[in-house]
Amino acid sequence: MTWNSAGVLAEFLASLPEGMAGLDWRLVVADNDSADGTVDLVRSLAPDATVVQTGRNAGYAAGVNAALGAAAGWEGGFRAALVCNPDVRMRPGCAKVLVDGLGAPPARGGRIGISVPLLYEEDGRTLVRSLRREPSVTRALGEAVIGNRRAGRFPRLSELVTDPAAYERPTYADWATGALMALSADCLAACGPWDESFFLYSEETEYCLRARDRGYRTRLEPAAEAVHLGGDSRISPRLWTLLTLNRVRLYRRRHGALATAAFRAAVLLREASRAALGRPASRAAAAALARPGALRTTPGP
Repeated sequence: MTWNSAGVLAEFLASLPEGMAGLDWRLVVADNDSADGTVDLVRSLAPDATVVQTGRNAGYAAGVNAALGAAAGWEGGFRAALVCNPDVRMRPGCAKVLVDGLGAPPARGGRIGISVPLLYEEDGRTLVRSLRREPSVTRALGEAVIGNRRAGRFPRLSELVTDPAAYERPTYADWATGALMALSADCLAACGPWDESFFLYSEETEYCLRARDRGYRTRLEPAAEAVHLGGDSRISPRLWTLLTLNRVRLYRRRHGALATAAFRAAVLLREASRAALGRPASRAAAAALARPGALRTTPGP
């Protein structure tokens, strides 16, 4: 999915042949009304790609659905789909490792419906802790009190999986960062479209949890590697607020009113404490969470 992605797109397209090596693949680009020449660049550099123009900035999940919808009409169908940000750079053979890992029965039951790679930051060396546990009140509280990286050493106290050993072997997670994911055709058929009510952030969380509910698990394949250039959610008050509100909105979808109130309070405590330390993004998120009607509307761009 692209949106004003011209600055990162050329390198992404150039990296695909090595990243997709060993697979018979096609490229579908769903563009959310870019104004920087993204579509023209795709058509120039990848003339065989299928380009789907949504006509509006519809959000990440809507872009994924548009691309999958275009691929659904291909003769013979497809074995798997890779959902990929344009600021990801797959290392050689990454995609084949991910696709080959799908469907194998894990030891604890179910099937692998989603596989994810090791992700590195822009320097190519710093590992991104991309695996997550299901959100819970105790985990939100643990992150608020002692911070997610320290709490991550204790499975009951943080969503974030920080154990280095978890990133050295195939590891199952409740969900994972959605910058690059391989999804099996069976999983896609069982789960249906991505939830477009999450304009940005939490859409991959919702999808992984929904897949798990239907017997399809998410697994890290450490032999697959990619670099993620990253985004500005950590420094942009607007995007951090959107991320924070969507966390609570997703929790509300899966739990009752009392549990949601406790979860919201724990997340508010985390953001308020960081706002007190001078973090502008947390100040904006805390103010939004404290508003009575904050969760009634769907956050947008």
